Amino acid sequence: MFITLIVLFVIGYLVIALEHPLKVDKTATALLLGMLMWILYAFGAEYLVPMAESDHLAKYIAENPHEAQKSLYHQALDYILNVKIVEALGDITQTLLFLIGAMTIVELIDVHGGFSVITDRINTRKKSRLLWVVCATTFVFSAILDNMTTTIVMIMLLRKLVADQKERWIYAAMVVIAANTGGAWSPIGDVTTIMLWVKGNVTALALIKFVLLPSLVALLVPLFIVARRLKGELPVKDNSTEGNRWLSAGERNTMFILGVGGLIFVPIFKSLTHMPPFVGILFVLGILWVYTEIFYNRKLSDGRYEDMPVNRLPRLIARIDMPSILFFLGILMAVSVLQATGVLSATAAFLDEEVHNIYAINILLGTLSSIVDNVPLVAGVMGMYPVVMDAAQVTGYEAAFVVDGTFWEFLSYCAGVGGSLLIIGSAAGVIAMGIEKINFGWYLKNFSLLALAGYLAGAAVYIIEVMLLK
Repeated sequence: MFITLIVLFVIGYLVIALEHPLKVDKTATALLLGMLMWILYAFGAEYLVPMAESDHLAKYIAENPHEAQKSLYHQALDYILNVKIVEALGDITQTLLFLIGAMTIVELIDVHGGFSVITDRINTRKKSRLLWVVCATTFVFSAILDNMTTTIVMIMLLRKLVADQKERWIYAAMVVIAANTGGAWSPIGDVTTIMLWVKGNVTALALIKFVLLPSLVALLVPLFIVARRLKGELPVKDNSTEGNRWLSAGERNTMFILGVGGLIFVPIFKSLTHMPPFVGILFVLGILWVYTEIFYNRKLSDGRYEDMPVNRLPRLIARIDMPSILFFLGILMAVSVLQATGVLSATAAFLDEEVHNIYAINILLGTLSSIVDNVPLVAGVMGMYPVVMDAAQVTGYEAAFVVDGTFWEFLSYCAGVGGSLLIIGSAAGVIAMGIEKINFGWYLKNFSLLALAGYLAGAAVYIIEVMLLK
């Protein structure tokens, strides 16, 4: 059963990758894959649960005395139904709710012409120069916001700047790379860096000091190459947005400030309240919802605006790309089975035993993060290696696992940047794939090697930093 799950996962990813030749929508495949893996996990409960989580199963039985009278199969099945699937859905739902909230806020800004604050100031029509501007903006924004939100914002901007879809794919692919590299060096820029920071594996200052330069190099390598390939200028843009003629410049700016300010507030909210990010994003969405209700009630009370399109939140929520949300659900459900059955932790253990080199292990883990979600991957690795609190008591290999140790810093870089190797390897990539309908094979052919070159170059820079500064 263990091997069956791995084979099924690989087949599912291949079908997703071959979406266009097979003419089977990736969302259908992802949902089928996720649900099939949970069904097989339940059927094999008697073998899989004791093998991967015997201690947790024993604790569950001890806390629920009525389970003691049941067979091992039913005990394990109840554990899956009452504990594992609830935990998996809890984690996944947080991500999906955050995504829905962020997409709705960005849609609200866009439909009210808020992005004109930025697009009106991007005057260059030269394709290569525009790419530099977009990537630099993404790199900085993703360190402040998270890379999912930044990707959504930047792709919505690109839709106003680049009319041709295939040409926009080039910019969107570089946005994915820029978002992942920008999030890797900031303690609030990526879910994995947040995990490492909150758990105390790294401090914000050390992360910025040692991971910023490698992350920048990982972006610059593919950016130089792609920018040299872009020739000519874009046609004059048409940034007209539905309903813009009914709104003043001040009202559009207000929507932009409230929306983007709300997105920036989310990590601050998390730091202040220690609540998960989805609570912050839905809190901001609630404020914006109330604001737009008051805004339209005031506008419509004026007889001059009777014909104005009313873009209240219920209308905008209906425009959210649900296939992308369901695709994300299916993929994360499938990955959660790999985590629950110990596949990810077993892979990390194998690397530790057979490789036993922190640089090689992290580079391989980063490559693996382009196939599976980096959040459970990093969580599994953090569970394997406890943080060494007393640095004076360890030397050699173990010294890499102290607070701000080489292993944790390099893990932050590799897990974040490595996700760019495949379009489905990161939340930013999944978002771009969903919004722009980017072909998996197209990204693999045109950007995977470029992302790999940047990834390895940045890794080399980090190793040199350690040799010179640590």
